[in-house]
Amino acid sequence: MDIDYRSLIENIFDGLYLVDKYRTIIYWNRVAEKITGYRSQEVIGRRCRDNILVHVDAKGQSLCMGRCPLASTIADGVFRDAEVYLRHRDGHRVPVWIRAAPLHDTSGNIIGGAELFTDLSAGNAITTKIQELEKLSFLDNLTQLANRRYLEMELDSRISEKQRYGTSFGIVFMDIDFFKRVNDTYGHDVGDRVLKTISRTFMNVARPSDLMGRWGGEEFIGILKRVDDDGLRSAAERVRSLVEKSHIRENGRTLTVTVSIGGTLANKTDTTDSIIKRVDTLLYRSKKNGRNRCTFG
Repeated sequence: MDIDYRSLIENIFDGLYLVDKYRTIIYWNRVAEKITGYRSQEVIGRRCRDNILVHVDAKGQSLCMGRCPLASTIADGVFRDAEVYLRHRDGHRVPVWIRAAPLHDTSGNIIGGAELFTDLSAGNAITTKIQELEKLSFLDNLTQLANRRYLEMELDSRISEKQRYGTSFGIVFMDIDFFKRVNDTYGHDVGDRVLKTISRTFMNVARPSDLMGRWGGEEFIGILKRVDDDGLRSAAERVRSLVEKSHIRENGRTLTVTVSIGGTLANKTDTTDSIIKRVDTLLYRSKKNGRNRCTFG
């Protein structure tokens, strides 16, 4: 029985690429193109560490130089898996689960490696949520996130639930650092691209139960359901570090921005106004203390 293996691996649900022992890319399937935005002809013949995916962990630390799971697997032949964040061709970060395996020749010698990666972004749940928001006109046209009106309604609902049932939730208030400088230097079109890129990163790192929205201008809010203090801090730091590792390209230059964040858990006496006022004060402290940081209270 003849089996078309190439067609199979081209169309599996996961991204797949193969490298030789020097980590030069020799194969890149269609799903890898879809997840990363890179066409096969753009990457085949290049090394995976050459400013392509630039994997980082949840803390934003680079894995491509010295901590690469695929490089380690090629070196010792041990299978590995890990959750990492690759950089999409458009600049935003995408969470993926990777599995690295060695490639052998007929004599059993390691001649390269294979990396299979699964998109962990909230995909279908986010798409469904966007469709619901579009129907209700609660979507911010530029960023495709929830708009302020929807955020206020969601906050009212979460506070009511907190008061009646004690259900935990937290919010993070995020502001792009020196965004006026971006607009003044590069123009509002580039500023809009920055807002879109950061918003994609927000959507991709959020859990399906979280709601990310644009409060106004360069300010964003995340409402995190069923989260404790550790979970709130971890989520905020993950967003901060991954935004810092995102970028856009403008006239051959790489443009990056950072965000300052305030984060707080709701309590039973909170109103929408009180929790927004508290988290806004915490955001201001992050700005005052040097920016690109998180402050909690």
